[in-house]
Amino acid sequence: MPILAAICRQHMHLSWRSGQTVLAVSFLFIAITLLPFGLGPELKLLRALAPGLLWVVLAISLLTSLERLFQADYEDGSLDRLLLVPLAFEAVVLAKLLGHYLALVLPLIASVPLAGLLLNIEAARLPALVAAMLCGSPALVLAGGIGAALAVSVRRGGLLTVLIAMPFYVPVLIFGAAAARVSLETGLETGVAIGPYLGILAALSAASLLLAPFAIAAALRSALR
Repeated sequence: MPILAAICRQHMHLSWRSGQTVLAVSFLFIAITLLPFGLGPELKLLRALAPGLLWVVLAISLLTSLERLFQADYEDGSLDRLLLVPLAFEAVVLAKLLGHYLALVLPLIASVPLAGLLLNIEAARLPALVAAMLCGSPALVLAGGIGAALAVSVRRGGLLTVLIAMPFYVPVLIFGAAAARVSLETGLETGVAIGPYLGILAALSAASLLLAPFAIAAALRSALR
């Protein structure tokens, strides 16, 4: 556990020092600021589209950060040293993904309530949106890790990483946007109405947690041969 915690902290520190967290949160608010100019001044239309747009912006923010998830470690030889750690390589991979989640995804989700208010979402509906993102975002990170691992040996493989990871994002975006839409349309029964969607998002994250570390570890081992 101390080794895994050290790997997690190291990845968080590198993400903060490189400015990835600030860049991702800045991208979120830049996109939210520009959206009303493209959609027009109709507040009802903006409010109806806002939850889905927030999910898309969250996904794009994560996709843009995937290229450097394992690439820097591959280029400087750190991945070879991580293979020598007296732990399962899958656990090491999971520790790095946890650091990526804590350093990048949680600040993005913490920014969602303010972004939602800027998009005319009622404050009472924001907890449901945040809950859906907390349930679905681990699947986005884990699926993105698969794309990053498969493209790690490709120089400037950011586009390839996005192309590989994007199909895995589609189910999460579908059910996440559906949960957000239901939370806007229902009244006092919001928690009951979105319960099935939250369950599906949590199931997707759980399945990704069980399968993704093995797929990522296998892809990285193959790249290091």
